[in-house]
Amino acid sequence: MRKIWRYGLPLLATTALWTTTAYCEGGPKPPEQPKAKTIKELVDRYDSSSCLECHEEAHDQWANSLHSRSILGTGRTAPTFITALEVGIKNFPYSGVKEDKDITVEHLKICTKCHLPQLDEATDDVAREIIATIKGWQKAMKAENDAEVEKLEATIASLNINCRVCHNKMAIIHKWSDGYPQPDTVYGSQDGAHEDPDFPKMAVAPALGESIFCGQCHGSGPNFELAHPSQCATLYGSYLFAYTAEGGSESCQECHMVKSGLGHDMQSYNSEEMRKMAVDVEVESRSLFWRKNSAEGVLPMGIVTVEMTNKAGHTIPDG
Repeated sequence: MRKIWRYGLPLLATTALWTTTAYCEGGPKPPEQPKAKTIKELVDRYDSSSCLECHEEAHDQWANSLHSRSILGTGRTAPTFITALEVGIKNFPYSGVKEDKDITVEHLKICTKCHLPQLDEATDDVAREIIATIKGWQKAMKAENDAEVEKLEATIASLNINCRVCHNKMAIIHKWSDGYPQPDTVYGSQDGAHEDPDFPKMAVAPALGESIFCGQCHGSGPNFELAHPSQCATLYGSYLFAYTAEGGSESCQECHMVKSGLGHDMQSYNSEEMRKMAVDVEVESRSLFWRKNSAEGVLPMGIVTVEMTNKAGHTIPDG
């Protein structure tokens, strides 16, 4: 099906509309699969190892990115899940959670809507298993049990944003007009046959190369569809209302994938390339002697002036 797609921005300033030609092979909403009952079942359902054979470079780039460890993160993301549970969810009077056994997938969506969107295909037992695994990992680190730390860390890292999440599950945004992602199709920039027995078809996802795609997780504010709206990241919001509203036109992908040369290793402050692209820093310093008082006399003094200019298309810091 041939369509002309126009993905624009709120018309509150001078904004250019994106215009591309796309072939979209979305379709009717697929029947729901049985819910995954364990972490392993969910990981196996989203196994992307078959992508490695033909897309080794992209896969290696992805493996170095935080998407490949979206719950483990830099080591602080997983503990934040526990903080959200212990300091937040368990203290909310109407959450229904007083103990770990009360946790459901709905409760964890406060984090996993972005960090693990495929969790909606799992039972509540998987949500509880995730929390138990993170807590076990923290306990093993305190006990300096390196073997157990390595084992549990691998389990946490196996829960991630991988090829199948972006190129299938989350690939099509406007499902009523464009159709739902089909279980036999991988979505990208081309259509045609695809040499993978699980995904024998390729199709174009209209917005995959545009910032709105990233905005599904790197969002614009609270997720109001959740029972308890929350969102850590507001990047897409500042991109829309500060950057594009002032005439900016580059997409997330253009900066984080193309101009940086990082491809699927989409980085931010962890990358020297991205730091150079995002911020200009000028430092001036001078020394002088200052007479403080009669008791302490003349003291050496240094004055340092730091000027930082944000060149990114969004606020810094954000996520």
